[in-house]
Amino acid sequence: MIDNMSSLPFDGAISRFLMEEAPADLKALILEGDKKDILDESYPYRRILPQKNYVEEMDALQIEIAKFQSWVQGTGQRVAILFEGRDAAGKGGSIKATTQNLNPRVTRVVALSKPTEKERGEWYFQRYVQHFPSAGTITIFDRSWYNRAVVERVFRFCDEEQVQKFFVQVTEFEKMLADEGICLIKIWLNVGRAEQLRRFLKRERDPIKQWKLSSIDIKGLSLWGDYSAAIQENFKRTHHDKGPWCVVRSDDKRRARLAVIRHILSQFEYDFKDHDIVDAVDRNLLGGPDIWNG
Repeated sequence: MIDNMSSLPFDGAISRFLMEEAPADLKALILEGDKKDILDESYPYRRILPQKNYVEEMDALQIEIAKFQSWVQGTGQRVAILFEGRDAAGKGGSIKATTQNLNPRVTRVVALSKPTEKERGEWYFQRYVQHFPSAGTITIFDRSWYNRAVVERVFRFCDEEQVQKFFVQVTEFEKMLADEGICLIKIWLNVGRAEQLRRFLKRERDPIKQWKLSSIDIKGLSLWGDYSAAIQENFKRTHHDKGPWCVVRSDDKRRARLAVIRHILSQFEYDFKDHDIVDAVDRNLLGGPDIWNG
């Protein structure tokens, strides 16, 4: 498949990056690894979670998250959940796993496109505010205001003054949300470089998934270090008691999805909660920014 690059999106740029520009050790990991192997040697497991185990755990968690949604609706809670991470970290799949059996009138997913000319002239946080949850609802943001701290900064879609202004405002902004009674959950999905590139290659070769690729993905292949520096500073400056970051290691999508749902449910004492199911959190995969490994 790698040899036939001319018919691929962006002229096979991802395959070409692997063969011509990727570090030798990264290239070897991807070309020699089995599809069920975990490529990152620091990951606590060597193989992906078997499908049977995944389905059993996920089925049980789907019942729990349905209970949680019913409790939110019945008690008038307001919950905002942010999903962040590098491209191909598994945000979309984790959101789908979280919401697949929920009522879209109660649990909404918000994925904003790039700001319009009008929005660029507004307060940076303004376009997000209108999507905040009302009483008895949950809003899930597929990327959020943290675009400014990482993607926009790395690609210079904003200047450094705007970045520093963001850092000055964001913690106070999130503290105001807490004061208003909005529970904010911030999830960062952390994928290793080899696994990210493997997922990009899979998208490039799959006609159904090619639409997920963008010019940003291509340009970002050579900016891993810039992303890492931006992410590290973001954690340092935006991890606080009213809006702590939960980092989930996502090289195994199945384990990551289970960990994400358990983390969300662990933040609430909802009615009829089954602690045996929810509390079985794999602490090898989930924690604060200290478990982020670049």
